[in-house]
Amino acid sequence: MRLTTRELTVFAMLGAVMYASKIILEFAPNIHLLGVFTISYTVVYRKKALYPIYIYVFLNGLFSGFSAWWVPYLYIWTVLWGIVMLLPRRMPRLIQPAVYMAVCAVHGFLFGTLYAPVQAVMFGLSLKGMIAWIAAGLPWDFLHGVSNFFCGILIVPIITVLRLAERYAQKS
Repeated sequence: MRLTTRELTVFAMLGAVMYASKIILEFAPNIHLLGVFTISYTVVYRKKALYPIYIYVFLNGLFSGFSAWWVPYLYIWTVLWGIVMLLPRRMPRLIQPAVYMAVCAVHGFLFGTLYAPVQAVMFGLSLKGMIAWIAAGLPWDFLHGVSNFFCGILIVPIITVLRLAERYAQKS
């Protein structure tokens, strides 16, 4: 996956947009646009979407600290990317918003469950302890999933803008 200078610049900006959106929405716990951007970038850039996603992950660690909370970020966004990669590329336009919103919501509902195994290993939790940790976070995962669903309304417009920008860039 060789990158052009333009792609490197675009992906750096898209990763920074992800990070900036997270910072702007930090006042609202578990409400953010990270799933929205991950899905949008994946639909438009496919494999290359990993570049802005991991730029975001790196920026998050750089500015907030590379500690135990950050380790699951090394895979948690890749899970969402992988699910989107498995979706049909030529999905009927009418169902795209609902499918993308549902996928975004499911990732939010499962965030704590996806996060838990690494935390369990790092902190020596038993299976019971890990399940208790997941159960304790269910209200936050519920909020996360519901907010991801409603934020997901932005996915198709973002995809449209990114595709338009890519078409324009190819003409110049």
